[in-house]
Amino acid sequence: MKSLWNDNVAKTFANDPLQLRVYTSRLLGQEPGLVLHGGGNTSVKAKAKNFFGDSEEILFVKGSGCDLSKIQISGFAPVRLEVLKRMATLDRLTDTDMVRFQRSVMTDPTAPNPSIEAILHANIPFKYVDHTHADAVVAITNSKRGEALISEIYKDRVLIVPYIKPGFKLAKKIYEMTRKKDWKRFEGMILMHHGVFTFADDARTSYERMIYLVSLAEDYLQKQGALDNVARSEAKEDLLKLSKIRRHVSLVKGNAMLAKLDQSSEACGFAGISNVESIATRGPITSDHLIHTKPIPVILGKNVEKEITDYSSSYKAYFDRNTDGHLTRLDLAPRWGIWPQYGTITFGQSVKETIVVSDIVHHTIRAIQWGETIGGWKALSEKQIFDMEYWELQQAKLHRDGISPELQGKVALITGAASGIGLACTEMLYEQGAAVVGLDINDEITQIFNQQDMVGVHCDITDDRAVKKAVEMTVRCFGGLDILIPNAGIFPDSQKIEDMDEKTWERSMDINLSCQQRLLKMCIPYLKEGIDAAVVFISSKNVPAPGPGAAAYSVAKAGQTQLARIAAMELGCDGVRVNVVHPNAVYDTALWTAEVLESRARQYECTVDEYKKNNCLQTEVSSKDVAALVCAMVGPAFAKTTGAQVPIDGGNVRVI
Repeated sequence: MKSLWNDNVAKTFANDPLQLRVYTSRLLGQEPGLVLHGGGNTSVKAKAKNFFGDSEEILFVKGSGCDLSKIQISGFAPVRLEVLKRMATLDRLTDTDMVRFQRSVMTDPTAPNPSIEAILHANIPFKYVDHTHADAVVAITNSKRGEALISEIYKDRVLIVPYIKPGFKLAKKIYEMTRKKDWKRFEGMILMHHGVFTFADDARTSYERMIYLVSLAEDYLQKQGALDNVARSEAKEDLLKLSKIRRHVSLVKGNAMLAKLDQSSEACGFAGISNVESIATRGPITSDHLIHTKPIPVILGKNVEKEITDYSSSYKAYFDRNTDGHLTRLDLAPRWGIWPQYGTITFGQSVKETIVVSDIVHHTIRAIQWGETIGGWKALSEKQIFDMEYWELQQAKLHRDGISPELQGKVALITGAASGIGLACTEMLYEQGAAVVGLDINDEITQIFNQQDMVGVHCDITDDRAVKKAVEMTVRCFGGLDILIPNAGIFPDSQKIEDMDEKTWERSMDINLSCQQRLLKMCIPYLKEGIDAAVVFISSKNVPAPGPGAAAYSVAKAGQTQLARIAAMELGCDGVRVNVVHPNAVYDTALWTAEVLESRARQYECTVDEYKKNNCLQTEVSSKDVAALVCAMVGPAFAKTTGAQVPIDGGNVRVI
């Protein structure tokens, strides 16, 4: 591991210890081998003036849950140093009281809660303190000869601390261990099964000591051949089975979950290790990961429904064995799985959650193999793991986000997504929590939607190969498919039947009807494995109330509606709902230019505003109005409705 320190950057903060603290914290956060997703913590002791202008000794410590890679000054909690130091002398202190007391002596009540390690940081007698969960170090402490190996690697350079749950008990233990020790003897501190601390009176030394101590661990693993002993293999693909896995995990969880499949050579190699079930289920690399990963993964094979059910039963038994009778059990669903020949899978209610877990799993499977190479992987005991998983301060982190959006964890596919109703549907489904893939013949779709959980795909729906590829990409990205909105279509130029050319008729039938049938056919296998799966066809008022000159469009849309009705009957037994909306006079689309609207208004001898509101409710219908109806129809409000046709036209007299 190399130092990222840059003198030219650091010198700009030379006279500001807190800015230097931010700088070196970010250096640590940039290295995923040190910390992942809110892990680790740092601090600096400095003087600051209080409200009265008096100077006080303050510990600026990383706020709980803040990400070191992006942290700013606002991410550090300012706490009165002397109070924290005295807290370590108390005989006992509950976790709740610790958090309350720490917050009560903050000098800025708007700052985040101080790290649960704040008391420990305060009692390390150096200005800068750094703490990470370095993979190489923790992998060694998680081996059967962990403590002996740490002593062999570091000699007298570090203080070795047996595993103790973080917080007050750990701070108290280290306070007692070091009361008669000279801290200057040590370059750092190794906490078994937990991580590394380094410290110094200047930011660079503390940071580079961390790099140095971790490098010693990496060098040891390299000499033992552990770093190169990481299995690799090629992956198979079974997207339908992936959908089944996601479905059963979601059912156990009680709400829709996304599934992220890692088919890298390392993930597939680990999944293919002959004793993977044994080594992967001994516990996490560090207990700090438990809030993301749960204690162990699910091992998947031929009967995924049974394997996921067995996992949930085992988790319940684990809880029952360890609870004191006053705890509330978490859900029974796994957060990651091992799928031999296919790789590893992570589960979460959002793409962000699956990425967090996936990153942790990537580091975990390496560390497990390193630990096996140097004598055998040995994590914490079940009781220690349980106590950390159900520690109230860890559980509090899971409940910060409040109520989830209605469609959280759902996966949606929409055609014609670059503009008009399709664009509005895509944006609103995303706002309501769904992961969305939007297809459009307009190649700008890839720029319109280019986020991890809202993806735009350039696709001509008349190209079956391109559509199939897009459907498979959707499942590959998010684990399944729950919502299908066939929206893409065309409105041919007005032609009477006797004057209609063959190409106009055939093109309308192909795009407005046949392509919709082929898209639906491709999606049905995945929708059957979806979570409360729903299809909403965007049809037209021309179905119940056609007009002259629109035969090609009206007949195709009528056929599409009949297709939806039959699909509702055929797919109902699989729990897939199929409904239709009939919009009319939606004028905020590319079709309705200012010139066209003015021309139509003149024909009806009215103003443009009167023309737009020519309905019973005398209201204008927008793309967002249609999108709101579509989102309602794929949600719980329409959970018991299928085969319905719902107009959204402000009350068209001819339809009524």
